[in-house]
Amino acid sequence: MNTRRAAHVRHTMNSHARSLTSRYPRSLIIAALLALVTALAAASLWATRGSANAAEPIGSNFPSAPPVAPGGEVTTAGEISELDKTLLRKVRQANLWEAPAGRLAQTHASSEAVKRAGVHLMEGHSKLDSMVREAAQTLNVDIPDEATPEQLALVRKLQNSSGAEFDKLFANAVRAPHGKVFPVIAQVRATTKNSVIRAFASQANITVLDHQNVLDETGLVTQETYDEIAAAVVPQ
Repeated sequence: MNTRRAAHVRHTMNSHARSLTSRYPRSLIIAALLALVTALAAASLWATRGSANAAEPIGSNFPSAPPVAPGGEVTTAGEISELDKTLLRKVRQANLWEAPAGRLAQTHASSEAVKRAGVHLMEGHSKLDSMVREAAQTLNVDIPDEATPEQLALVRKLQNSSGAEFDKLFANAVRAPHGKVFPVIAQVRATTKNSVIRAFASQANITVLDHQNVLDETGLVTQETYDEIAAAVVPQ
């Protein structure tokens, strides 16, 4: 009984196959099968890419901020103003998201100019982070270990984009904060009474100017971004 049933199933399948072949040319059937295989492979690739993006680390990998010791700030190098401390904290938080953004540019960007800007960001913020941690420890000033929620959201947005979309988003998202912090650095460098802060501000000035230059050279910074910077830094 089982043998007769199996024979019947084989006969039915062969009949369907002959019917399909008789109705459609063999070349058309092969082409359809190849298209199906290609579509499945593409779906698998996008699923893998999405999974990889979700797991892709976005941290800076910089060491933690030095702990603040009891006894308050150390002022042997000069008085420390609130603006001095604000600069240290702002630069530290910039390091924590802009270095990862630069790293993402190496894998997500389509523009060589954007990739180059990303390298400058990685190198510049790595150097500044070493300096800001050393200055904070010397002066016994607390600095953060996390970027702001808004900054982290920008990194996530960059992580989920690629190609020309990434290029434009990167250039504008990173150029704006560099333009806004630049006058603060200049003000600290001009007015600080602390020699440690003065040395740090001097290097920060060089680094942030370099980053603005390479971002401008991408040709992707929009008029709206420059207007946003102007509204933040130019007295009304």
